Amino acid sequence: MEQEIDVQAKRDQMYGELDLGSLTLFSGSFINYGYWDAIAPDRDITLAERTASQAELYRQVLARLPTPPGVELLELGCGIGVGTALVAREYAAYTTGLDRSKAQLARAADVNAEALKILSGRLEFQEGSVTDLPFPDASFDGLYSVEALQHVDDLAEVAREAHRVLRPGGHFAAATFFTTGDAPADAPLADLIETVASGIDVLHPVDAFAADLDAAGFAQVAVEPVGDHVWHQFDRWIAQTEYRNSWGRNWLRCYENGWIDYYILSARR
Repeated sequence: MEQEIDVQAKRDQMYGELDLGSLTLFSGSFINYGYWDAIAPDRDITLAERTASQAELYRQVLARLPTPPGVELLELGCGIGVGTALVAREYAAYTTGLDRSKAQLARAADVNAEALKILSGRLEFQEGSVTDLPFPDASFDGLYSVEALQHVDDLAEVAREAHRVLRPGGHFAAATFFTTGDAPADAPLADLIETVASGIDVLHPVDAFAADLDAAGFAQVAVEPVGDHVWHQFDRWIAQTEYRNSWGRNWLRCYENGWIDYYILSARR
């Protein structure tokens, strides 16, 4: 139990006082690896293209959810909340961003101050845990998560809680990285990825999370690998930053060895 508390403290510090979103690896107040279109290999990636890749990852996830005007959505692990605001604005949705970090929620209130005024009543942020959602049963039409579930130890509880707070016929969609079905037990992931070694990131098998969704009562569980839109271009971006010689370049190595991939999972309640 003490080890679990220590790991969570590291996660809280990374998104709290260390302010991960301030790093050059990320931009536009987003914190994700991005969903990229092809970019010519003979030039540097622009900051605008980097930011656009992160916004596009949100759109790819939302494409797996029905989003008629007025739909009520919950984002699990919203961080600084610029993605939550994007969803509220672009999809005419009533969107709640949930995060366990008081520091991130304070940043969300600051960064999105104008959006909170313009979208008054359609955008809000709330503190809470993704494994113990602070909402009544059947509260939302859709739940989504963008690159947050890799920080959660118990994805089965996430699946159960998501099913509980969704209305009948509601939809779930999430994007992040997982281990593949081909990853050998002795793959040196912790040796290559610092955040895996520290426990900040948990590399769950993607099939295990799909099974968790099924066991929680979800139907139409779909698993879509999208690594061809993530890893190579993200690695090119890292190579342009001061982190060019860091362990972060090993994500691409792990992907090319078939040990990990980036996925979008979706399901219907």
